[in-house]
Amino acid sequence: MKKEKPEGFSYFLSKKVGKAIMDYKMLEDGDKILVAVSGGKDSMTLLKILEQRRAFTPIKYELVVTHVDMGYKCIHPKILEKYLKDNGYSYHFKKVDILKNTSRDKINCFWCSWNRRKALFETAAKLGCRKIALGHHKDDIVQTFLLNLIFQGEISAMSPRQELFKGKIVLIRPLAYLEEKECQRFAKENNFPIVHCQCPNAGKTQRNQTAKLIKQFEKMSPQFKTNIFRSLQRIKREYLL
Repeated sequence: MKKEKPEGFSYFLSKKVGKAIMDYKMLEDGDKILVAVSGGKDSMTLLKILEQRRAFTPIKYELVVTHVDMGYKCIHPKILEKYLKDNGYSYHFKKVDILKNTSRDKINCFWCSWNRRKALFETAAKLGCRKIALGHHKDDIVQTFLLNLIFQGEISAMSPRQELFKGKIVLIRPLAYLEEKECQRFAKENNFPIVHCQCPNAGKTQRNQTAKLIKQFEKMSPQFKTNIFRSLQRIKREYLL
């Protein structure tokens, strides 16, 4: 693959990704990283930026793309495979039967997420990847915090860097400082082969409801989302129960 340094808007996003990587110590020299790519704008943005940064970052790392096919036709596997092949990525596809041991009417976001993550963990172990890069951005982190607060009654969110199984697997979220609208613009400028998800629950989830709630609060306070994000870094424990 031809190495290219980011310019303009790409450079702006790359700097934000680089800051997140440094702030949370996401990468180490010699890392072999499994990049989870669904085919959506966020994971495609993640892959492109991580690949671009390999051209100039002092930390040397290897990327292995993994797509877990859940059977919802969010993107046709052949379209994604052609893009990855044409751009010189090392990739691996894994198909998951989400109807196994359950019926379609009982399938929800938790069930899909659990099966997808299990597939990613198994693939990472098989390919010798200790780290798994996920395409969650600032909006996802803020939404998760509010979801857990409102619907679960707990204070928790996605961590930009999270160790699992005593450090055998490390989840990293390099897009933690990027907003969804930035990923949308980046995806459009790079003409990624994006296909809208055909999941039967799309647009009907608590996460979608929470995203709408955030937009309502942003009308009153434009910094609402940023303030929620910052609050997770500025916890005053002496004022908690």
